[in-house]
Amino acid sequence: MTPSQLSPPVTRDRFLDLVRAVAILAVVAQHWTMPVLDFADGRITTGNALTTPGWWIVTWLSQVMPLVFFAGGAANLMSLRRASSSRDWLATRLRRLLLPALPLLAVWLLVPRLLTDLGVPPQPVAVAGAIAAQLLWFLAVYLLTVLAAPLMAAAHRRFGVRVPLALACAAALVDIARFEGLGVLGYANAVFVWLAVHQLGFYYADGTLRRLSRRAALGLSAAGFACTALLVAAGPYAASMIGMPGAEVSNMSPPTLCLISLAVGQISLVLAARPALEAFAGRPAVRGVLGWAGPRFMSIYLWHMPALVVVSGVTVLALDYATPVPGTLLWLAALPAWLTLTGLVLTGLLRLFGRFEARSWPAADAVPTWQLVAAGLLGSTGLLGLAATGFAASPSGWAVLVGGAFLLTGKTVTVRRRVAAEAA
Repeated sequence: MTPSQLSPPVTRDRFLDLVRAVAILAVVAQHWTMPVLDFADGRITTGNALTTPGWWIVTWLSQVMPLVFFAGGAANLMSLRRASSSRDWLATRLRRLLLPALPLLAVWLLVPRLLTDLGVPPQPVAVAGAIAAQLLWFLAVYLLTVLAAPLMAAAHRRFGVRVPLALACAAALVDIARFEGLGVLGYANAVFVWLAVHQLGFYYADGTLRRLSRRAALGLSAAGFACTALLVAAGPYAASMIGMPGAEVSNMSPPTLCLISLAVGQISLVLAARPALEAFAGRPAVRGVLGWAGPRFMSIYLWHMPALVVVSGVTVLALDYATPVPGTLLWLAALPAWLTLTGLVLTGLLRLFGRFEARSWPAADAVPTWQLVAAGLLGSTGLLGLAATGFAASPSGWAVLVGGAFLLTGKTVTVRRRVAAEAA
């Protein structure tokens, strides 16, 4: 018998696939629904529909990044256990994450100049570049969690629940320092908060969370949301789980302890619904959608904001469209057409650029671990730089870092030593 016959086939976890798909869909829908746009005197104004009084409660479910990191943690531990080595796993994961970003960077190195040459005023060009780049923060932070995954898996085996508890305590201490005036320290929680949520996914992968009864899951969910409510009520945390324009405090940028308690609430809620979700994911039509979307999750994430930029440019700048007041009948009537049009543009972009993520590529060199770590750090730095400055502000330097990081994951760097010639 061949090795493939001796080993059972690797099957995907339909629950995790569905959670990731729903989370990505929620991210896209929220980002396409939020903008309140108008254009006058060469300037575009951008508001947020979720600033409507009382709408902050929507963000407790629509802020789904905790589910994304949770599902990523579970999938990472499962695939790490199947891998021939941590080095091979890391190389594959880094290449898979960095590759979809390359066509996005290539396009946006040209787009600002092209828009300017077409007569688009500078301010809308800058806004478009910022909107298209700002969500690269997720890929930058996720690269760091992937780099840490082998070490965090070892810590999970040795220390168990003490690991996410320690990370949550670290996040709380960072919040205290931040609110006591050391605001820059708050960005350390981009590591502590998301690593803690990523670590929770390990408990799904090892079976712990899968053994929870529905009643226990609902109890944990209630506790997580109640803890979030207590943190918000006691302050100084904001009620909204996403950043709001003009707000004094954001729970998202940088992340706060609230997102860990929110993660417990959201994760436990979907675990309580797991039997129904698995049955739904098992339907042939749903399996087909998940099978198509699974290899393109990162491309969908990266290109959904450029799709919004395209639709906004045509409708707001060229056709003088202005977003109706959120919540009004006119806004509700216009929303389906807005979402449909943006979805069609995203579909076209995915047909062009989704192939980079979805296709199979030849195996890369077996590069050393130190080089993979350097690649991950370089890629994360370049992506964070782009997210902070936008594509309209000379992005070529940051893009070079990302491109160089991708090359480092597939080609071994050799250092040639000069041997001095012996004296005659």
